Amino acid sequence: MTRSFSIHRRLLMGAALGGVSLAFAGRASAREAGRRKLVVIIARGAMDGLSVVVPHGDADYVPLRGSLAVAAPGQAGGALDLGGGFGLHPALAGLHALHEAGQMRYAPAVAIPVRVRSHFDAQDVLENGGEGLRQQDDGWLNRALVAAGGPSGLSIGAQTPLILRGAAATSSWSPGGQVTGQDRIAALLQDLYVEDPLLGNSLARGLETDAMAMTVGGGTPLRRNDVNGLGQAVARLMTGEQGADVVALSVDGWDTHARQNAQLQIRLTGLDQVVGGLREGLGEQWADTVVVIATEFGRTARANGTQGTDHGTASALLLAGGALKPGGLIGDWPTLADNRLFEGRDLAPTLDVRSVFKGVLRDHLGVDRAALDARVFPGSAAEAPALDGLV
Repeated sequence: MTRSFSIHRRLLMGAALGGVSLAFAGRASAREAGRRKLVVIIARGAMDGLSVVVPHGDADYVPLRGSLAVAAPGQAGGALDLGGGFGLHPALAGLHALHEAGQMRYAPAVAIPVRVRSHFDAQDVLENGGEGLRQQDDGWLNRALVAAGGPSGLSIGAQTPLILRGAAATSSWSPGGQVTGQDRIAALLQDLYVEDPLLGNSLARGLETDAMAMTVGGGTPLRRNDVNGLGQAVARLMTGEQGADVVALSVDGWDTHARQNAQLQIRLTGLDQVVGGLREGLGEQWADTVVVIATEFGRTARANGTQGTDHGTASALLLAGGALKPGGLIGDWPTLADNRLFEGRDLAPTLDVRSVFKGVLRDHLGVDRAALDARVFPGSAAEAPALDGLV
C-alpha cells in the first residue's frame, strides 16, 4: 500500500515558497533520539564493482582491465586505500573518509541468487528478495517493515520501486494534483532534479520544469543538479516525529558499455555527494543510520573494445553510517585468476547479497532470523546473515 504525495508547482511560488524550509531543526528531539534509520540506494544499470572497490593488490587486475584499471593508492589518480590490497575509486573521497572513521564497510564480490544478465530480470530478483525471477509480488524491504514492527517507509522517485511495494503502507510522491504542507519538500526535489544527469530520470520522469532554487540551512542556495543538496533534503524527510525511518532511492545510469572512466567519474562523484548530504542533513541521527548501496549485477572483468565493460555477475556492495561497527571487507575475495572467473569472464560471487541485507535488518532493525529466512527472504535459510554484529 502506498500513500502517494501529489505534486503541484504553485508551492514553489510566492507565499508558499516562503513557508518551505529545508533547514529543519538541526538536533534530534527526545522522541527522535535512538530511532533507527535505513537508506537503501539501488544503483540501476549494473555498477562496476571492480572500479568502485579496486582490488589493486590482485596481480590480475591491471592485465584484465587495461586502461580501465584504477591505479593503486599513492599513484596519480589512484584509489583511496582501504587496506588489505583494496581501495575505493578516487571519486568516493567522502565515503573513504567515513571508512577512516569506522563508518564504511564493503563487500567486494556479492550477487543475487540467480545468474542472469538482463537488467530487468536482475533488478526484479534484487528487489523481490526471493530465490528467483518474479517469485514475489512484493519487495523485501516492505516485508522487512512488517517484520520489524512497522517503521515508516518512503520511496524517493516518480514511482514506488518493487523493493518497497507490499502490505506495509509507505509514502512516495508522483506528479500532478495539489500538495499538503508535509509534501512540499518532495515537490521541490522533483522540480530541482528533473534534468540532473544522475538522478533526474529516477526523480522526475515526464515533468517539464523551470530552474528553481531554495535554501538549505544558513541560506545556502539549493539548485538543480545539487546532488549533495538532494541528500540533505532526503535527510530532512527522515527527521522530525513524522520522518521516515526506511527510505528507498534509485540512481540510474550505471550501464557503462562505452567510455566507462568518464561516466563513472560523474556517477560516483554524485553518489558520494548524496551520501555526504544524507550525513550532513541527518545530523545527530546519522549515529543511528545505515546506508546500503547495491546494484543488480556487476560488469565483465575484461574491458571491451569501446573502453567500457559488459554485463557481468558479481559486484561490490557498500555500507555506510554512524550505526555501523568499524571493520573492512565483508565476505571473501575470489581473485581474478583465469580459473576463478565466473564463466571465464566475470568476477565470481562469494556472498549472496541477501546475506548482507539480512545482517543489516537483524542488527539494525531487530528483525529475527526466523522472519528473515521465511518471510523477508523466503527460502533463504541457507544464507546466514553476514557477520556477527554488523551494526
